[in-house]
Amino acid sequence: MTEFLLGLRLLFGSGRGNRIRFFLMAAGGSIGVCCLALVLTVPAIIDAHDARSAAREPIISTKNPVGGTLVLERDDSYGSHSFTRLFVAKGARGVRSVPPGLSELPSPGEVFVSPRVHELLREAPAVKSLLPGREVGVIGPAGLSHPDELFAYVGTERAKIAAEGRTLKGFGYSYAPFPAVDSSTLTDVRFALATLVLLPLGIFLSVCARLSAASRMRRLAALRLLGLSSKGTQRVNAAETVVAALLGAVLGLGEYWVLNQVMSRAGLPGLRWYPDDGAVSATTVAICLIGCPALAWFVGRKSAREATANPLAVRRTAVPRPPTKWVGLLLLSGLGIVCGFCASGLTGHPASSLGLNAVLVVAGVVLTGVGLVLTLPLLSYALASRVARTTQSLTLNLAMRRNEAEPGSTMRVVTGLVLLVYAASLAQGVLIQLEQVTRPYSPVQEYSLPLSKLSAQQQRDLARVPGVGAHTVLMDSWRDLNDSQSRAFSSSATALVATCAELERMTVRTEGCVDGKVLRLVNTRSGPDVEPGMSFPFSFRTDSGRDEKRNFTVPTERVVYRGYEASAVGSADLLVPPSALPADARPSDATFVLASSSDPERVRAVLDGIAAVAPIAEIELVGLNIQGLEQISVVETLLALGMIMGLVIGVAAFLVSVTDRAVERRSQVTAVTLIGARARTMRAVQCAQVVLPLGLGLVLALVTGKLAESSYLITGGGAVRWDVEGIPLLTLAALGVVAAAAVGSLPLVGRRIDPELIRRD
Repeated sequence: MTEFLLGLRLLFGSGRGNRIRFFLMAAGGSIGVCCLALVLTVPAIIDAHDARSAAREPIISTKNPVGGTLVLERDDSYGSHSFTRLFVAKGARGVRSVPPGLSELPSPGEVFVSPRVHELLREAPAVKSLLPGREVGVIGPAGLSHPDELFAYVGTERAKIAAEGRTLKGFGYSYAPFPAVDSSTLTDVRFALATLVLLPLGIFLSVCARLSAASRMRRLAALRLLGLSSKGTQRVNAAETVVAALLGAVLGLGEYWVLNQVMSRAGLPGLRWYPDDGAVSATTVAICLIGCPALAWFVGRKSAREATANPLAVRRTAVPRPPTKWVGLLLLSGLGIVCGFCASGLTGHPASSLGLNAVLVVAGVVLTGVGLVLTLPLLSYALASRVARTTQSLTLNLAMRRNEAEPGSTMRVVTGLVLLVYAASLAQGVLIQLEQVTRPYSPVQEYSLPLSKLSAQQQRDLARVPGVGAHTVLMDSWRDLNDSQSRAFSSSATALVATCAELERMTVRTEGCVDGKVLRLVNTRSGPDVEPGMSFPFSFRTDSGRDEKRNFTVPTERVVYRGYEASAVGSADLLVPPSALPADARPSDATFVLASSSDPERVRAVLDGIAAVAPIAEIELVGLNIQGLEQISVVETLLALGMIMGLVIGVAAFLVSVTDRAVERRSQVTAVTLIGARARTMRAVQCAQVVLPLGLGLVLALVTGKLAESSYLITGGGAVRWDVEGIPLLTLAALGVVAAAAVGSLPLVGRRIDPELIRRD
């Protein structure tokens, strides 16, 4: 305890510089703890979302006893969001339990809505047709998965849902019917967040714990020479590092509380939560308040080992030993694993992610990242030694000799930036893999709407929705259900009402199309369903309400086309030009099909545009569901949040390190400047000391990052295994990092020379 108090007295009584360094350590640690708390709380936010969804899920019975309460659930889409309506018909027996967020079940003609639906009814009155009845209340937060959810309880008559309704036994399941992120995807997200945030975070906290390492080691060596024991010297060092880490942890938890209050109310794209969902748990508080000081103690103990073992060498500034070569085994081990998976992809027999391979992929990525960090000082030392021996430039010689003497000092500045590029490469692979799993790999997304529910004006407005690239009508032939021969599938046909240009925009390729003629459609992905000479009647409804029929005969002339894997157009048998339809009539049994790019952002924009034109229309996303689209949005938001935190941590590590390095190097820079070196030369020296090791680290980060990404994609089993398109973006990012580091190293050399710095040294 005496040594600990001595460390505190030395901290606050040894000048303004040490106090600034202490608060810099605490401020840097608070940023890291804030990011750590956010990463640890993300799974709790998703679990709270799913828990409330499960708690309100109706427990139903297939038996319909007399007098029981009936429920009928409808999951539709309103724009790019899911709209859930639960129709309730109270029975004579009643139900003891009520769903969370309500005090009672709605009676016939009553509607309970979520706050977002309450606002929507004022913004788009047409939505009222989806909720027959009068609004009598708002659902509480306990009954909603998130604040912006579209949910409603609709009271109705028993006779209206007797055919489809089920008997209600109660509410609450142990699992959510539609989780915000399914378990397999959540595992990938956790892995990505751990790589994007936790790995750089450990390095960042270690950097904060080793600020002003050289001056502190000289002070500890002096205490050791005065007779203080080795353990006592380490306790003195712990007084500064542990107290700074503990103060930083407390500040970081406070910063996270403020951040949670702001973000939960403002929301993120595709992800909203209540403030209580993001409250830190006891486990998170324990990890932050115990784990971070423990890491600081470990780092401080390791850094103080040399001062306690050989204090005279530290005081006399002896030449340090070169970095050990054994740390390179971690990098080689990680590269061996990821290269093995990459080789399996090159041979045409890609390894799967089942069993032991799942553990090996994670181990390979983590070992490569950790090995990259620990090997950088060794590689920097080797590069500096070789360049210093061969160069004839004074600038390079001065820069490399300093890096050769202290390879770890420079690497603390660039490590965070190198890890940022490595993690960004891996994040690209995770995004590609999740998008392949969640949605079909197709450049076109189609939207199908019942034509009978649309007016002619709405049909024209939908065709002009921003983002819609093509539109067409699919109509089914009329069948007489009383005729047993017409019930066969071969007696019906589907006609595509479109021009040749519209057909080309909705297919991969077409051959033999001629405008103005009825043609037979042949899809290369499937065989023809109709033969030439067959005739099919199609029913139309005129503007006056009269029904009429028109026959179309299958011609011998055909259009050969290749459709997309998930496409409504692929079911068409005939191509009918719009001019062949009655001028004053519309098809009776038809759907209106829109097409756009399959980019998730474009899909959401088109869905919102459809909702603005036809708010109550039933939309079918061909090959995709609304829940899948919402899950993509949540995953993208989480990964974007992880990349932002990784960027913050990387930049913070650079700023903290470069500030600390500027303070530590003042005496050395002043000494060389007094000898006669010009300020321009010294700036070039300082810039070279950072840029050359950083360039070496970034090249390694690009290579190892792409190998780790490829091994992840190969074991995922997707169509994309080699992300070549992501290389230019990462290269530009690496160049930007080099430029930022070069600019950040310039303030190390000031305009004014202070000889007092040398006298103190």
